[in-house]
This record gives sequence, structure tokens and C-alpha cells, in this order.
Amino acid sequence: MTSPVESARKPMESAGSTLDNRAAPPSFLRRHGQQLGIIAVGIAMWLAFVVAAPRVFTDIDIYRAFAETTPLFGIIVLALTFVVITGEMDLSFPSIMALGTAIFALSVTQLHLPWYFGLTLAFVTGAACGWLNGTLVALFNIPSLVITIGTQFLFRGLELVLMSGTGVPLTRELYPELHMLLREPLFGIFPIQTTWMVGLGIIFWVLLNRTRFGAHIFLVGDNPTSARLMGVNVVSVKTRAFILVGMTSVLAGLMTSIYGYYFWPTTGEGYLLNTIASVFLGGTSVFGGTGSIVGSFVAAYIIGAINAGIVSAGINAFYTQLAFGLVIVISVVLQTFIERRVRRQSLTGR
Repeated sequence: MTSPVESARKPMESAGSTLDNRAAPPSFLRRHGQQLGIIAVGIAMWLAFVVAAPRVFTDIDIYRAFAETTPLFGIIVLALTFVVITGEMDLSFPSIMALGTAIFALSVTQLHLPWYFGLTLAFVTGAACGWLNGTLVALFNIPSLVITIGTQFLFRGLELVLMSGTGVPLTRELYPELHMLLREPLFGIFPIQTTWMVGLGIIFWVLLNRTRFGAHIFLVGDNPTSARLMGVNVVSVKTRAFILVGMTSVLAGLMTSIYGYYFWPTTGEGYLLNTIASVFLGGTSVFGGTGSIVGSFVAAYIIGAINAGIVSAGINAFYTQLAFGLVIVISVVLQTFIERRVRRQSLTGR
């Protein structure tokens, strides 16, 4: 027979087990739903392109081209994800690409410094540009859209003044070390550009998901007031996020110029839309507080494939801009609905 104490304990244990189930951590699907979703979108788009242009998308050359060109803006996508998660935006990175590369070009051609000194000065320039953006935004509480539009013109104007509107050749004969680092295929097979993007993707994933800085990025983006009350230095967090964008922009500028064997004063123009579309398509919320490196990584390659896919399918290339615009609009609308649903569930407890 069951004692009265044991009979009374069973309902309590059942209730406790129900509470434990409610408190259980979310499933893998819920935790990684956005990343899995963007991967599914990428696979679906690839299948559509294979059906529309089988001769192009069953040839390895098209994938080699993606692996060489997508990282030219994709590495900025990874860093910009940090800034957008904090609830800010940086529109100045195309100009930082040009300014950092211009500093390198002037260092090695006018000052006759070794290439590695010029490279160091270029990255210092990118970090300084990011620091200026972050300080103006976080310390003086100026809207990032407004201030980075201003610094975009500032950095571009400074680069044009320094270079007098002229370019500089960056051939393999002049800079063999840089070509080895930024252009020559790894082991003569794998595109070095994607190697850089994969390496930076791993570093940034660890930085965002396994460090205190990454945790602070999410806290600041979710609620900066609460983050301050918890002792988080919001100014420092946002500034460091902008510095990441500045430094990766310089790397992208150098990589783009080395890829084309020439530094043009217009370097970076045309990259703004691709980069922003990749960040939002990757699931990073325009409202801040949500985002992932994996999503941004996959989305960058999807955006990089849209242009080639549209042209290969026999559609007018002018539709590329339409496709990018639709990507941004649909991503923001879906994120808005998701944010509202999450808030409603948190309020109702369902």
C-alpha cells in the first residue's frame, strides 16, 4: 500500500517535473532557427539557379569566382554585424576602404616605407576612423546614421585630397608579399579570399559568443540603459565594434585593390548595398540585440550569388538592384513581426 506521505508527494513531484520542463532550455531548432533558416534560403536559391542556368551553376569556375569576390565585402559584413547588434549602423566603411588603402599606397610610394610598415599604418588608419565613428555615436549620443553619412564624405574627401584623384598600380612584381597574402590561391588551389573570410568568421564567432565583449554587445543592443546599470561601459563597447568595422574595411580595400592589381580612388563604391543587405538577410535585427556571425557569413555568399544568378538566368542585370532592395525590405519586415511576437510571448508567458 502507498502511504499518505508518498501519495501527497507524487502530485508535488509531477508539478515539479512540469515546472522543470517549462524551465528547460530551448531546443536546438529554437536556438539556431535563424541560422538554419538562412542556410535553407541559400540552398533553395542555389537549386533555383541550377535549374535556371544549369550550364553555369554546374561549372566549378562560377564557385571559384564567388569564393574570390564575395569576401571583398563579406569580411566587412562579419564586423558590421557587431555594430548592428548594438543597435547602430555604419555607412562610412566604403570610404574607409579607400582611405586605408590610400595611406598604404602613399607610405610605400611617397615615403618609401617597407610594405609591412605601410600595412600597419593602413590598419591604424582604419582603427582611427572606427574610433572616431564610435566616439561620436556613443559618447555624444549622435544617431549613427547621421554621423556616419558625414564621416563617409569626410573620409572619402580626405582620400581624394591625399591621392589628388589618381590611382596607384599594385602589381605582383611590385608587391609579391601582398599578393601572396591577399590574392594567390592557398596551396595553389583554394581562393585565399575565402580563407581570410573563414578565418575571420571563426574569430568573430568566438568573440561574439564566447567572450565578455560579445555578451556586452548583445546587452547593449537589447537595452543600453540596463547594460549601464549592470556596469557595462556602453561607450567602450560601441567604439570597439566600430573599430572592428574600420579595420576589416581596410583589409577589404587592400584585398580589392590587390585583386584588381590597381588602387582606384573610387575603391569601395558599390559595396554599401551588398554589405547592408547581407547583414539584414543574415538575421541581424535592425532594432539591435539579435544577430549571428553564421547567418551573416551565409547571407554574404547568397548576396554575392544573386547578381551572377540573375545574369546567368538570362534576366536583365538591372533587376539586381531590385533583388537587393526586396531582400532588405522583406528582412526588416520579417524581423519586425518576429520581434513583436517574441515580446507578446514574453508578456503573456506563452
